[in-house]
Amino acid sequence: MSEDFYDVLGVSRDASEDEIKQAYRKKAAQYHPDVSDEPDAEEKFKKVKKAKEVLTDEQKRRQYDQLGHDRFEQAEKRGGVGGAGGMGGRGNPFGGAGGGQGNPFEDIFSQFFGGGGGMGGQGQQRNRPRQGQNLRTRVSLDLEEAYEGVEKQFSVERPERCPECDGDGHPADAEVHTCPQCNGQGQTTTVRDTPLGRVQQTQTCRQCNGEGQTYSERCSQCNGDGVVREEATLEVTIPAGIRDGQTLRMEREGAPGENGGPNGDLLIEVSIREHEDFERDGDDLHHRLAISFPQAVFGATVEVPTVNGTTELEIPKGTQSGESFRIRNEGMPHLRGRGNGDLHVQVQVVTPENLNDEQREALEAFAEAGGEEVNVNEGFFEKIKNSL
Repeated sequence: MSEDFYDVLGVSRDASEDEIKQAYRKKAAQYHPDVSDEPDAEEKFKKVKKAKEVLTDEQKRRQYDQLGHDRFEQAEKRGGVGGAGGMGGRGNPFGGAGGGQGNPFEDIFSQFFGGGGGMGGQGQQRNRPRQGQNLRTRVSLDLEEAYEGVEKQFSVERPERCPECDGDGHPADAEVHTCPQCNGQGQTTTVRDTPLGRVQQTQTCRQCNGEGQTYSERCSQCNGDGVVREEATLEVTIPAGIRDGQTLRMEREGAPGENGGPNGDLLIEVSIREHEDFERDGDDLHHRLAISFPQAVFGATVEVPTVNGTTELEIPKGTQSGESFRIRNEGMPHLRGRGNGDLHVQVQVVTPENLNDEQREALEAFAEAGGEEVNVNEGFFEKIKNSL
């Protein structure tokens, strides 16, 4: 049984709260220890329950999506999930998890009291591996691509570990010096008087960026930053049925980590272009179809376009302009599910503008047979149009 909470419940990552609760009830009935004969039923039931608790809590679910399963579990064990700070952070320009944000309460404690506070010390915190930031980009699709699913190539400009210095920011043979600003501590401490008393504030040394060391040379390619911006060409698998605005995640394709930490992820927002023949509503499609006046009156079998071809629709006798018909399973595929949505066809009866003599006489006879007094020269066809 997969550890990922979405897989545990068998729902998609964009599932609604109701869908999650419904999936939970089904799984809970399957694995409840009092009724299930499956091996490890109790353990599976605990996982299902935990998945439901996290994914139906708006704040926890947002953090889970940002951090991923393993890092969420680690943060939860440290007590950094669900607090007032909200890990994963609003205001992060790349919208993501990672970036080595750590426990916000721990950071505040260290900033004002300058030590580890029993948390391993500022030096250890500074030098630990940190995952890189998540990055965001957008990919545009045609409706046909969203219908079929597609391998999509795209380009993204992103920070990369500098190949010249391997991310160190300096040549390998550069001389190393103890930072004169912080005396090798990686942090500086200032004391100031306030109305509440003397306050000691500790912060990362700006001269050495917390390393405690400076170097005789900077890398000429990255100017000491350790990263350069490069354009990368990537390929992502777009599943059939993807919707406009949904986000895909490419793991480890984001910004490089710090101190040997892993890269962040790349979040890809999908944008689907408008289609000239179809409007989409969830997994259903809507199409407007023009039919003739005789087809509406006598009924007909007409050809209707679909995303991947055509199908036939039976127009019954006496159909009125604006009526809608449903063609089942001709809509968009259900994402990571079976079957398709439906195609809704709204018919529009087209009134002829130019008629030959035979057609005109036939329509005049039709009007007279119905007892209508019609002045042909003053808009007979407009009257037909308006009556439909």
